Amino acid sequence: MQSRRNPRAARRSTKVAYHALPAWKLQDAKARFSQLVREALEHGPQRVTLHGKDAVVILSAEAYGRLAPAAAQPSLHVLLCRSPLRDLDFEHGSVRSPVRDVEL
Repeated sequence: MQSRRNPRAARRSTKVAYHALPAWKLQDAKARFSQLVREALEHGPQRVTLHGKDAVVILSAEAYGRLAPAAAQPSLHVLLCRSPLRDLDFEHGSVRSPVRDVEL
């Protein structure tokens, strides 16, 4: 089921294709949970399948900590909507626009 990998190589390569992650059947993951946790700590994220389909990914708290802040950051759209200047009207004044009018 599992092949041993070089832990140094796993740490070097933090960007691994999702389907290249080792897959555990749920029944094996339950029976060998301690080993699953060790594998996640030493070799990186581990996939668990249910009825042959991906169900969850087990990863170390350190790896999760690196991913979670990025997911929690609001988008630029959300930041602009929250801005206290969102209702500010902007007038160009006497400055001429560099775009010229074109008849269609």
